[in-house]
Amino acid sequence: HLHEQNRSVRPDWASLTLGVFVCQACSLLHRSIPHISRVKSVQDTWDLVAAMGNSAAKAKYEQKVPAFYYRPTHTDCKLLREQWIRAKYERNEFEFIEKQEPYSAGYREGFLWKRGRDNGQFLSRKFVLSEREGALKYFNKQDARDPKAVMKIETLNATFQPAKIGNPCGLQITYLKDNSTRNIFVYHSDAKEMVDWFNAIRAARFHYLQVAFPGASDEELVPKLTRNFMKEGFMEKTGPKHTEGFKKRWFTMDDRRLMYFKDPLDAYARGEVFIGSKENSYTVLSGLPPSTQGYHWNHGITIVTPDRKFLFACETEAEQRDWIAAFQRVINRPMRPQEYAVEAHFKHKP
Repeated sequence: HLHEQNRSVRPDWASLTLGVFVCQACSLLHRSIPHISRVKSVQDTWDLVAAMGNSAAKAKYEQKVPAFYYRPTHTDCKLLREQWIRAKYERNEFEFIEKQEPYSAGYREGFLWKRGRDNGQFLSRKFVLSEREGALKYFNKQDARDPKAVMKIETLNATFQPAKIGNPCGLQITYLKDNSTRNIFVYHSDAKEMVDWFNAIRAARFHYLQVAFPGASDEELVPKLTRNFMKEGFMEKTGPKHTEGFKKRWFTMDDRRLMYFKDPLDAYARGEVFIGSKENSYTVLSGLPPSTQGYHWNHGITIVTPDRKFLFACETEAEQRDWIAAFQRVINRPMRPQEYAVEAHFKHKP
């Protein structure tokens, strides 16, 4: 169960029918499938549940979970946690391999609501994911022969963003186009559909990486399938001369890419900053240089790169602390060989 990856959460609840202990967060999700799972407090049910035990239940309900399938933790959004519980106990997806067809087949097509790049309206668009073609494509017209966009599996990422998109099933898909990040925001009214799309993307990435890194183990590849952003939020920034006024922008930290947008749901970043490692002369400092001009939020951050300094300002001290911690985490990590290539042809936009 979820709390198996989070042993600090002590289970106060148990499912009588399934014979597993569950944490508070999961107990609420189990209550939404009463025909499958009857939840009682641990005090009343200890002996009954202990007889089945979580490891025995896991052996039954999780016996054939594919390596690429996303196993949520207690920090993930409700949609992912609920669908994991339903997939295990309601649909028995991991006992019968044929039930995994929607995300394991190497091909998936269907309609998703996609946010328009310019007007912000969500419109129904046909999406096709093909491992054979190495791409996820979408089409603007139902009978269109040519796709509106071809997203290579090589640079594809997907992360659930319900709050930002304003839909419990909201998924943000990103890919690189001319070495710049492009965002696509989609949702589906059916939660299972959306989680199946997410796992189909993970499966395609998994099989792509198995070919790209033939010697790598599953344990090495699985963390690379999809990633959540390290941090997002509003900061103010000034331009390269540090004399321009500070402007409020939405920032997204995606691994070593710090991107900024005018609006959180913009398709393209206004600019991207590569954050290297301390060995390569990247540092993060609290505060701004004394010469900094113009009105700005109180809590400054300076990022020093080999080329220039980037100046940012946060509204609160807590935000400043969180951003510095995120930058520091990346700067403290030595660069991998392929990251030097990314740095070399990185587009520093002003």
